[in-house]
Amino acid sequence: MADNVDNRNYAEDFSEASFWDKLLKYAIIAGKEVVEKALWLYYALEGPDVPAWAKATIIGALGYFIFPADAIPDILPAVGYADDLGVLTAAVAAIAFYINQNVKDKAASKLIDWFGE
Repeated sequence: MADNVDNRNYAEDFSEASFWDKLLKYAIIAGKEVVEKALWLYYALEGPDVPAWAKATIIGALGYFIFPADAIPDILPAVGYADDLGVLTAAVAAIAFYINQNVKDKAASKLIDWFGE
């Protein structure tokens, strides 16, 4: 299965609807850190000054997050989202310049909605 996962183009798995569907269903299970990184990437993607290479990085990372059969199944308690966090964190590091205060504020607002203060 790992070869099949490694050879995928995860950008094909990304859509706005599937992103929100996964977040709404699994936010609590995935945890605040995973959700925060995913939201930073999602909101950064909306930025008008984000170049194509950064958008491709974001879409690939969010596609991996959405893909149901990734390297570590998301249904495994505690470790199921570890690989997602790694991919999201790497993407955040790559496009950090485009994660501005507006992006962080939007993500923080959504996190408060879902996790509370």
